[in-house]
Amino acid sequence: MRTLPIIVLLFCIAAPLPSQSPATVAPEDSLAKAHAALERGKPDDALAILQPLAAQQPPVKGVQHELGLVYYRTGKLVEAQRAFAAAIEQDASDRESVQMEGLVLYRLGQPGAAIPYLEKVRQWMPGANTDATYVLGLCYLNARRYDEARTSFAAQFGVAPDSGAAYLLLGTMLRHANLPELAAQQAQKALELTPNLPLAHFMLGEIALYKSNVDQALAELEAERRLNPDYAPVYDQLGDAYLHVDKLDEAQQALTKAIALDTSVTGAFIKMGKVLMRRQDTETAIMYLKHAERMDPADFTTHTLLSQAYHRIGLEDDAKRESTEASKIHVDNQLKLDPSK
Repeated sequence: MRTLPIIVLLFCIAAPLPSQSPATVAPEDSLAKAHAALERGKPDDALAILQPLAAQQPPVKGVQHELGLVYYRTGKLVEAQRAFAAAIEQDASDRESVQMEGLVLYRLGQPGAAIPYLEKVRQWMPGANTDATYVLGLCYLNARRYDEARTSFAAQFGVAPDSGAAYLLLGTMLRHANLPELAAQQAQKALELTPNLPLAHFMLGEIALYKSNVDQALAELEAERRLNPDYAPVYDQLGDAYLHVDKLDEAQQALTKAIALDTSVTGAFIKMGKVLMRRQDTETAIMYLKHAERMDPADFTTHTLLSQAYHRIGLEDDAKRESTEASKIHVDNQLKLDPSK
């Protein structure tokens, strides 16, 4: 058997092994790791992975998208908007980034700028994304594009855009936006299209009562009652309307029906307390008001009325306790409304 010369063997033993560079992590793997960290609720870990990737050239596809998600979930909306904009510039077909750009712009108070992005989402996925459709409707409302808002809300709720139901939906959204006059117009249009549409008369009645037009409120609420006789809120509002004109018998009857249909309507118990106090039935009023207090301990009106009721029957300690509680609730509410606190 042949043997290698000794010098060759010595060379083989002494020769260094080839140097091995550390394994390079593929950008795709880093992206997946960052996404997993974000899903586990660790945005800082995700950010630590993504920021170095974002600095690489040429740009790593998908990094800005993931950065946008991290910033959005941590409430950094300006940074999120920039990241999603960069993601769209790199890949115009990135549908999630387009949707998120629209949602972020809306949250940043730029509904007009959000509309084109959300319209693209609707074109790509008609009826598929409830959040985007709803926010698009709100953007149209802000831009006073009411017909388009109605179409958007109709798509979200699955009704025909030119139906009475669609107009009533728009009216509801306008009421939420504190635009009662416009809401009433939509409810009226809804009734023109669908004369027996439930809740349209109710909306008109509520708005009329809000404007202290009690006669119109009663007419609309009675019309709703005839169409919708087992709807507790209509009796609650009827009770309120009759209270406005001091028709105590009618108010008590309406509120009794509201409570019979739904014992969770706190307002009906409070209004019943008012009716009974006006009728000098203070003991029974206290019973209803204490029930309302158990349902909603933080209601200012309930504690105020209880204080008045206890004072009327000579229970001054109870009256003082309720008055103190009412004052505390009032102060707490004022602090919540004051952004400087």
